[in-house]
Amino acid sequence: MKKLSFSRFAAAALIFLTLLGFGGHALAQTLFVNARVFDGLTDRLSEPTNVLIEGNKIAKVSRTAIPASPSTTVIDASGKTLMPGLIDAHTHIMFSTLPQLAVLTGDIGFLNVAAVKAAEDMLMRGFTSVRDLGGPVLGLKRGIDLGLARGPRIWPAGAFISQTGGHGDFRLPNDLPAGPSDFTFSERAGAAVIADSPDMVRLRSREQLALGASQIKLMAGGGVASSYDPLDVTQFTVAELRAGVEAAENWGTYVSVHAYTVRAVRQAIEAGVKCIDHGQLLDDETAKLMAEKGVWWSLQPFLDDEDAIATRMAHPAAPNSWK
Repeated sequence: MKKLSFSRFAAAALIFLTLLGFGGHALAQTLFVNARVFDGLTDRLSEPTNVLIEGNKIAKVSRTAIPASPSTTVIDASGKTLMPGLIDAHTHIMFSTLPQLAVLTGDIGFLNVAAVKAAEDMLMRGFTSVRDLGGPVLGLKRGIDLGLARGPRIWPAGAFISQTGGHGDFRLPNDLPAGPSDFTFSERAGAAVIADSPDMVRLRSREQLALGASQIKLMAGGGVASSYDPLDVTQFTVAELRAGVEAAENWGTYVSVHAYTVRAVRQAIEAGVKCIDHGQLLDDETAKLMAEKGVWWSLQPFLDDEDAIATRMAHPAAPNSWK
C-alpha cells in the first residue's frame, strides 16, 4: 500500500477534496487513518477514526482498523480534522477574483485563466461543490469534469437572464437604445443575456439549458453591482418569469432568482420560482409564504465593507464578491 504523511498537506484540516473534487479522476481507494472526524451533525469531533473512500464515495467509517489492499493509498491524518467537502450555494466563479471593470472589458481568454486559478483555490479551501449562478462557466466546468483543471463540481446556470436595465444588463449608457440584433461583449461571451418578453425569456432559458445549464438564473430585482437599477426595483413581469419557469420545468429543473424585496420575491413565487437568492429585505409574512410554497431561500450575507474595498484597490488579485 502507498502511505502518505499528513504533513504533506498545508491545511490543518484535511478535506475530502483530494478525492471528491478532481473531476472524474478520483483515486480508486484511499484510506484515512487516525482522523478526528467532523460530520456536521454534532458539535464535537470524533475520537481517532478511520475512513475508507472508494472512487469518490465514503465506503466505511470505523473506530477500528480497516483492511487496505496493496493498491490503497493510506493517509495518516495524525489526529487532524477530517470533514466532508463544503458546498457554496451561490458563486460566480468566472468573476470571483477580478474587479468588475476587468470582467467587462478583459479578453475572455484571460478571464478563463483567472477562473481556472480561482477554481483550484476554492477547492483547496475545502469547497468540493458549487452552484454557479451566472457567468460563462460552462467551459470551465467541462475542463474540470475531464480532469484538465482542478476545481469543485460545478452546477452552472450559464448566462444571467435579465431585462433591459436589469441587474444583468451591463451595457454602457451609450450602447442604448440597442438594435434588435445588437449583442454586447457580455452577451457574446455568455455572461448575460437580455430578454424583454415572455417569448424571449423562454428562448434564452432554452438556450442556456441546451448549452448545459443545470438551473436557470433570472434577475427579478435590483442589485448593487449594476448600472441602471436601484436595489428596490422589481424586474420582469409574472408572465416573463413564468416563461422561464416553464422552460426549466420542462427540462426537469428549476429557476432561481436574484431578488431582495417583498414585491420582487412575491412576484417570483407567483410565477413558480423555486429558489430565492439574497432576499435580505423580506418581511416575516413573505418568509412564511416561501415556507408554505416550498421555496428555498439561499441567503448570502454581505461581508464586503470599506476595509475590504480598500484591500481590493490595493490588491486587485484578492477575492471579490459579485452579487
